[in-house]
Amino acid sequence: MGWDMATPFDLADLPTGALMRLSPLVGRVLAPNPSPFTYTGTQTYLVGAEDVAVIDPGPDDPAHLAALIEAIDGRPVMAILCTHTHRDHSPAAAPLGERTGAPVIGCAPLTLEDDGPRADAAFDAAYRPDRVLADGERIGGRGWTLAAVATPGHTSNHLCFALLEEKALFTGDHVMGWSTSIVSPPDGDMAAYMASMQRLLDRTDTVYYPAHGDPVDNPQRLVRGMMGHRKQREGQILRFLERNGASEIPDMVVEMYKGVDPRLHSAAGRSVLAHLIDLDGRGIAAATGDGRWRLR
Repeated sequence: MGWDMATPFDLADLPTGALMRLSPLVGRVLAPNPSPFTYTGTQTYLVGAEDVAVIDPGPDDPAHLAALIEAIDGRPVMAILCTHTHRDHSPAAAPLGERTGAPVIGCAPLTLEDDGPRADAAFDAAYRPDRVLADGERIGGRGWTLAAVATPGHTSNHLCFALLEEKALFTGDHVMGWSTSIVSPPDGDMAAYMASMQRLLDRTDTVYYPAHGDPVDNPQRLVRGMMGHRKQREGQILRFLERNGASEIPDMVVEMYKGVDPRLHSAAGRSVLAHLIDLDGRGIAAATGDGRWRLR
């Protein structure tokens, strides 16, 4: 889920429901759930040739489920993996598991009251994994191996999955191909997000497959750019508070996000709040108790 630092949003001629082959081991099927927060929709990935893993099965949509069954084409499904449990990623896991007999494996369950920017991005309360993967744990099939990479920040339960045979990383919403991720407290954590970004920067993956947007062929450059973008936002907040004193988040958003559709300002405010909480933890900013924030 994201939009800040985004590419133009265009819903024309999208190949929903069709299996697109991306590499010898990777195919994707686009779910029919486009929006300003999901871009062209959630991309479900199939990994493997003879048997498969399904990554981010997506929304519980009958057309998408039928498209996944067609793409699987009778092959054994070794695992259904979820990067995290926002409702555009994990709800199809249970019905797909029922249809294929595959276990649901991956991130931990997480249910919170969501006061974030979009009601349909709430956590999937029905998600029940058969097995939770710890950081570094692996699962595999014929010719493929996936390793869990813990990347908290967008959500506290977020995992990426590394395809070792192709030096590829399925990045869910942690790194997307069209925008930065929204980091929405209380579960979204900017300090954890930046630490996870540094972890990816230190890796040697050669391609990212995000849940939203195109594959990323120069992932380290993108990660550096996204980290720099967050640092720029932090600098904007600090300069605003230095000029204006104690201030409310909506006032910061109006100045910092000029040119952004006002309907997205609430989402922008969540990321600003995440930055402020991070600054508070570092002893740089503080809440005043009346809805405003100030420098210490």
